[in-house]
Amino acid sequence: MIEGMTQLDVLYRYGAPPTEAATLALAKVREVYGVRRMELDETKKTVRVEYDASRLNEPVIHQLLRRAGLDIVENVPMFTVPVPEPVVATT
Repeated sequence: MIEGMTQLDVLYRYGAPPTEAATLALAKVREVYGVRRMELDETKKTVRVEYDASRLNEPVIHQLLRRAGLDIVENVPMFTVPVPEPVVATT
């Protein structure tokens, strides 16, 4: 039986911009087995990590980024659940 890969994404907002040392450490996070892709958006101060959930989980990703020196301030929801329109009674 071949084990399937479950791809997940997580998005974090960071505070202080990464230092040069943190940037080098983040490059090593990209090499961790199970990390598929990592994108830093400096204008939004976010980092998005795509990972294989059969190898890693969100707390591990969070810890890898913190240990690399990234100032994580919050986990950002990737999507929002739409609020249903209120029902207007017609008479």
